[in-house]
Amino acid sequence: MKAPKPIKTAKAPDSGLNPVSRTFAAFMACMLSLVIFAGCASILTQETSDGYAGDKNSIIMIAVGDNLIHEPLINNAWEKETHNYNFEPYYSKVKDLIQSADIAFVNQETLIAGEEFKYSGYPLFNGPKEIGDTLISVGFNVVNHATNHVMDKGEKAVQTVIDYWAAKPDVTVLGIYESKEVRAATQHIVECKNIKIGFLSYTYGLNGIPLPKTKPYLVSLIDTAVMAEEIDALRPLCDILVVSMHWGNEYEYQPSKQQEELASFLAEHNVDLVIGHHPHVLQPVRRISKADGTEMLCYFSLGNFISAQDKAPRLLGGMMRITIKRDTNKKAKIDTAELIPLVTHYEKDGKDFKVYFLNDYSDTLALSHGIYRNSNKLSLEHFSNLIKTIFGDTIVP
Repeated sequence: MKAPKPIKTAKAPDSGLNPVSRTFAAFMACMLSLVIFAGCASILTQETSDGYAGDKNSIIMIAVGDNLIHEPLINNAWEKETHNYNFEPYYSKVKDLIQSADIAFVNQETLIAGEEFKYSGYPLFNGPKEIGDTLISVGFNVVNHATNHVMDKGEKAVQTVIDYWAAKPDVTVLGIYESKEVRAATQHIVECKNIKIGFLSYTYGLNGIPLPKTKPYLVSLIDTAVMAEEIDALRPLCDILVVSMHWGNEYEYQPSKQQEELASFLAEHNVDLVIGHHPHVLQPVRRISKADGTEMLCYFSLGNFISAQDKAPRLLGGMMRITIKRDTNKKAKIDTAELIPLVTHYEKDGKDFKVYFLNDYSDTLALSHGIYRNSNKLSLEHFSNLIKTIFGDTIVP
C-alpha cells in the first residue's frame, strides 16, 4: 500500500516493527497517528532509549477508554503457580508510554470489588482487586468509576471499591463517593509542574439499577443542574479542567444528539478537555468554541482499552496523548494533541490477551486472532478503513 503525501503528521510510538507491518506503519504515521492540535509539532518525535521523553516544562497526559474486564480476561489472568491473578501481561506492549506520562487516565468500566461479590462478566460485572493493583503498576494515576456498570453488584460493592482506593492515596478516583459531605468537599485536582489539572466525571445511567434512596450522591450521574454547580465551583481552582463523560450509544461511530448537546453545555461552562467513553468504539475528536473564546478539546469516545468482545470495531481503541504548557502570558493551555490507535489481541483459544499499538500490530498477528472463531475478518487494512470512516483524513479538524 503506497503511503499518501502527509498533510499534518505525527510520529507514532515504534518499539521495533516487524517487516510485515513496516509498510503499513508508514501509512499509519501519515494518516492515523494523531494529527496536530494548535499547530504544534507532536512530542512523539522525542524518544529516548529509556522511553518517551517530554519537555520538562510541559505536562504529558494520556487517557484510554474502557478497561472492560470480561470473564475470559479474569480466567486467563489466574496463575496456578502463584495462586494469584496477574493482569500485567495484558498491558506490557503499551506500559512504557503510559508510565512516561505525568498524568494517566483510565476508565475502569467494570467493578473490582473482589471475590466477596463473586467474579462475573456480562451483564453484571465484577473482577479481582488485583485489576486495580495492575492499573497502578502500569502507570495510571487517575481512575474513573462513573460507568453504567458500577452498581452491578449493589451498594456494598461500590463501598468496597471506595475502601480499596482509599488505601491508594496516590491515585485520584473519580465518580464514586462514600458520603454527601465527601462529594461536596472533594476537589479532584492533580498538581504537576505548577499546573493544576481539575477532574470531574459523570455517567448517563446505571443500567436501570437505582441508587439507594438515601445515597443519591454515591455515583456521579449526568444531571446538568448538578454538573453546572460542580463545574463552576472547580473551574476557578484549576488551570485546566477535564470532564470524563460516560455517554453515547454503544457501537455507533458518530456522537449522538445528546452527546453533541452535552458537549456544547460543557463548552459553555469553560471545560478545557472532555474524555469520552462507553460506546466501545472510536468516535471523532473535535474542537468546540468555549464561552471564554478559547476552544475545548473533545474526545467523544476512546473506544475499548481492552475487552473480550468479538467484533473488529470493538477491538480498535485509542490512546489520547496531549501536552499542557503555559503560554507567554503564563496561561496553561493544551499545546499538542494526538490519538494513538490501539488493538486488543487474543488468540484463537481465547487466551493470551494483549493490547498493542496499531503500529506494532501485523497481519500475521491478525490471522491468529481469536475473532476468527466467529468467522469474522480482521486485517490491518480493515482497521485502516475503519479509522478513515470515523475520522476522514484528519483526526482533529
